[in-house]
Amino acid sequence: MIRSRSNAVADSVLVTGVTGFLGAHVAQALLRRGLKVIGSARTQAKGAAVRNALSAEGADISRLRIVPLDLMKDDGWEEAAGSSAYTIHTASPFQLEMPADPDALIRPAIQGTRRALDAALAAGHRRIVVTSSLCAIDGGRRDDSVRLGPHDWAELEGEDVNAYMRSKTLAEREAWTIADRAGARDRLVVINPGTMLGPLIDDDPGTSARTIQRMLRGKVPMAPDMVLPYVDVRDVAEAHVEAMLGPNAGGQRFIVSNPAEPLIAIADGLRADLPERAAKLPKRRMPDWLTRIVARFDRSLSSNRAYLGVRRHYDLSGGIALLQRALIPTRVAALATAQSLIQRRLA
Repeated sequence: MIRSRSNAVADSVLVTGVTGFLGAHVAQALLRRGLKVIGSARTQAKGAAVRNALSAEGADISRLRIVPLDLMKDDGWEEAAGSSAYTIHTASPFQLEMPADPDALIRPAIQGTRRALDAALAAGHRRIVVTSSLCAIDGGRRDDSVRLGPHDWAELEGEDVNAYMRSKTLAEREAWTIADRAGARDRLVVINPGTMLGPLIDDDPGTSARTIQRMLRGKVPMAPDMVLPYVDVRDVAEAHVEAMLGPNAGGQRFIVSNPAEPLIAIADGLRADLPERAAKLPKRRMPDWLTRIVARFDRSLSSNRAYLGVRRHYDLSGGIALLQRALIPTRVAALATAQSLIQRRLA
């Protein structure tokens, strides 16, 4: 049974994973627009930390409420959804080094998506926005002559498909299956972002900023030929809000990213923009033969070898249309990451 939305919750948004890099930026974007946010956190301490961090950024945290939700448990989901009119589901486990057991990423991703969708649909939410990933589109694909778009899906039997690619692909497919089964496809929107960079909201660099952090610390003497699509987290957060509010966004997937760039291009940009850090930043691309050797001892490199040397191309028009403007360039996003790390004395 679908419940009607009362005026008390009509401007409230359930944001899962509000303590994460993206989740905190989504909450900030919503609060900036005068909306109320019910943010999920796994622990009270994490919830308090994100409240303090958002307050320090100037957000009005009087409209932010933290609730405990677990991707693997039913407790609290019905109540949280019943207190809001929209869901933005950003919560999903992510790490650079793939776990020995792939289910450590896959099971929480799928079960969390199922709980978020089921609760939101039962509560009659107007729009449900799910954070997927570009890897749910390009995973397992190595043909650089193909222009990948929102109608493409990862080939999970393809070469070098890791647990994270599987988790995001299977979780997104689960979201569409649930929406279709409920006859609510037009209420679901999925955002497929590239690798997120941009300013930190707290002192936890998380996974996304770790590569920039390592380069600034001089831990990357040569840059592997890692070619990734990058995007500023602020654009991804705004895309979620636009997808939630846009009357014509329902039932669509949106790629939100800049074109793919090699890691050495990121390093070159940082060297030019931060000359005082130039000596620590890599100046050369690592030869492929050396990369293969290093990957035997570097789990983060071996876990992401699918992006080594492959120049993928994407149809990026959907994200631009959703935001109705050009995206923040990758070089600007990388510099914002680096400046945040330096200002917070994390690099």
